[in-house]
Amino acid sequence: MSWHGLRVEQVEQQVNTTIGFGLTEKEAKKRLKQFGKNELSEEKKPSAFKQFIGQFQDFMVLVLLAATAISAVLGEYIDAIAIVAIVIINACLGFIQERRAEKSLEALKKLSAPESLVLRDGEWMKVPSADLVVGDIVKFASGDRIGADVRLIEAKGLYIEESSLTGESLPVEKQTAPLPQDVSLGDRTNMAFMGTLVTKGSGAGIVVATGMNTAMGQIAHLLQSAPTMTTPLQRKLEQLGKILIVIALALTALVVVLGVWQGHELYDMFLAGVSLAVAAIPEGLPAIVTVVLALGVQRMMKRNAIVRKLPAVETLGCASVICSDKTGTMTENQMTVTHVWVNHRLWTVSGTGYEPKGTFLLNGKQEKIDTSLQQLLLFGALCNHAELKKKGKTYMIDGDPTEGALVVAAAKAGWTKDKIANEFTIEHEFPFDSTRKMMTVIVKDRSNRRFIVTKGAPDMLLERCRFLYMNGQAKPLRDQERKTVQQTVNMLASQALRTIAIAYRPLSFAEAINDETKAESDLTFIGLQGMIDPPRKEVKQAIAECKKAGIKTVMITGDHVLTAKAIAQQLHMLPSNGKVMDGKTLSQLTVDELEDVVEDVYVFARVSPEHKLKIVQALQKRGHIVAMTGDGVNDAPAIKTANIGIAMGITGTDVSKEAASLVLLDDNFATIKAAIEEGRNIYENIRKFIRYLLASNVGEILVMLFAMILALPLPLVPIQILWVNLVTDGLPAMALGLDPAEENVMRRPPRHPKEGVFARGLGWKIVSRGFLIGIVTLIAFLVAHTRHPENLTYAQTVAFATLVLAQLIHVFDCRSERSVFDRNPFENIYLVLAVLSSLLLLLVVIYYPPLQPIFHTVSLPLADWLLIVGLSAIPTFLLAGSLFARRRS
Repeated sequence: MSWHGLRVEQVEQQVNTTIGFGLTEKEAKKRLKQFGKNELSEEKKPSAFKQFIGQFQDFMVLVLLAATAISAVLGEYIDAIAIVAIVIINACLGFIQERRAEKSLEALKKLSAPESLVLRDGEWMKVPSADLVVGDIVKFASGDRIGADVRLIEAKGLYIEESSLTGESLPVEKQTAPLPQDVSLGDRTNMAFMGTLVTKGSGAGIVVATGMNTAMGQIAHLLQSAPTMTTPLQRKLEQLGKILIVIALALTALVVVLGVWQGHELYDMFLAGVSLAVAAIPEGLPAIVTVVLALGVQRMMKRNAIVRKLPAVETLGCASVICSDKTGTMTENQMTVTHVWVNHRLWTVSGTGYEPKGTFLLNGKQEKIDTSLQQLLLFGALCNHAELKKKGKTYMIDGDPTEGALVVAAAKAGWTKDKIANEFTIEHEFPFDSTRKMMTVIVKDRSNRRFIVTKGAPDMLLERCRFLYMNGQAKPLRDQERKTVQQTVNMLASQALRTIAIAYRPLSFAEAINDETKAESDLTFIGLQGMIDPPRKEVKQAIAECKKAGIKTVMITGDHVLTAKAIAQQLHMLPSNGKVMDGKTLSQLTVDELEDVVEDVYVFARVSPEHKLKIVQALQKRGHIVAMTGDGVNDAPAIKTANIGIAMGITGTDVSKEAASLVLLDDNFATIKAAIEEGRNIYENIRKFIRYLLASNVGEILVMLFAMILALPLPLVPIQILWVNLVTDGLPAMALGLDPAEENVMRRPPRHPKEGVFARGLGWKIVSRGFLIGIVTLIAFLVAHTRHPENLTYAQTVAFATLVLAQLIHVFDCRSERSVFDRNPFENIYLVLAVLSSLLLLLVVIYYPPLQPIFHTVSLPLADWLLIVGLSAIPTFLLAGSLFARRRS
């Protein structure tokens, strides 16, 4: 039902209530029983046990569990225990993350008013807001939170702050007249919505929607139904797992068939095949990915970004569009006077936010504040209820943001609260109302001079003025001056500035003023103050850097088109051919139709939560990886649906934070750029350790496969391969995850979301390095076996040491896509320490007697290490040296 389009008596009839009497208690209980509590319903959450079991459904985890089963059947219990330990640790990490997430509806419930003043049986009483029903008559005043969706029947200077629902930066003035059926949510000025806050005045209305039928309830429903996107990293790891399991099964079958054909025992060949399967699967990969992402989270926290969902870190790296809310995200969310017109001169005011520091400039130059400007600023602060307060180092406004802007402007000229209180006394006030669109006070100064001060909408106030304040004197206000004032108002409005006019009239000591009509007549017009919620100063640079990185920034706001366009132009995010689209136009388009034009649109204004979802979905259908930023309840569904949801930590509602993957501690758009840079680097680091791990595994596979083809004994036993995969490779792989970013990380376009794991030559690097690692390991085994054919354990130890050392040298080659010589190895001190630790662990399992029988090793003489080191260096320096020489030539 479009309640905003109906007359009050029609609403009364539709919901079967009486404005003067309300519902009877009996009828209210009946409706409550029939339609349920005025609460947001919640989907049933899976049990903790079910969530924990769900962690084992990942494809890579299933592969590891299969390897565990095979190892256990073959009696390789140490292998089985090691794999199970890794799987359980991984599952616990994922389980903890999930249990901390998905609290969006609980946060929404906190926004509901605990009690409401309601008319029952002709008497006003307070009832829990959860007990409100359709047809209840409710009252509210400044400071109250609205308990349900209400069609207003009374509004006395009523202003309601709806930014968390609509994105509108200013409190909305309310009225009671019916509106056109097609107005957007933000323009329904005869409605009050559940969860919004009354900032000024009082009102009453008829409850027309409760619970999930409210505007807030619709958002709750969107949150429940919004799909959760899988990240590129999740998809790539799944793809990699499938590739590896196919390789493992094929190798196992090949070895078994080949061995049996050569006359070996079936059991021996099956054991050899399982050894190959163990070599093919990098058992430590899921755990290392999780740990590296977690380490990335710690680094991002130092840059004021908290990651709530680990895979989101990597997703940031391929973000191609940032959909950003305007209010509080791109702007300060603090109304600020930026222009003052007085004495036919336009002053600009520097300074942002509520800090009372700034200068007054004429034509770009600082000038002394004249009498007229002083009067304008003083009177703006006198006719005012707002108060500037300081908490620690932060300034804030207690009261209406528009009035607050006037108070701050006056403070910049030296008119502080204490100074005004010492100089002036307010004798009487005629409050603002929506019909007059002005507020008036009668003031007396220390010399007992009395005067009237009025502030309000320029068009309304100008009609009440007969004089113009010029050079300290009141002169007749002629038609030409009226025209000039109106042209100035229009000029300021074209820059999206909200204008407030100031006027005054001297009073004699004995003159009595009994009503606002008499007070607001024969006034002297002083001037105008133009204000706006200004852009954050660091946002322009962040948007420019995102543009260099191939990332488009799109503003999505509930604010007016003119305001949104002006802010976008100030931020240089709206190109000459860029389009601005309003919510009304957006409503008429399907997602497919929007998809056709969305690339050209940079600003969406006057939008609703459903619109935001539509925008995100259209961009995703165009193949974009979408980051959605926001701070309000209205942003939560789109934040959840986007590939990466980013919420504001200071101004953000709990709802938006719980729906988001990333929370910015400083509400700074520039932090998003830093997070994207970090995300890109983390993805590159993941590629580095995948390259390292898989090249190592290819080497292990080939050394085993070549040995079987040549009918040689096994160069490595399964426990040695598992030790290499889990322990020796694990520490350097994690250290690669901490590798500092390369210089050009933010000068490259975002990678394509469908880019495979082995893109950009990674597959060739893995195979070529792995082939050489396998060859030199086999050569080491053959040399040792030829020397002592009777001592297989000795030859296996030499092969084991060669394999490990070749991988530890190769890890430095993985830091660059070009050459091992491209980067200073000591840039990453963690990697150096990890390599030394892995080398130490290798020496322990070779030389520590209690471990020798477990790992099938023997102590090696020093002469063998010359062979091992020489062979181990070949895979890295042979190819890297040739590439280096080619680049230098």
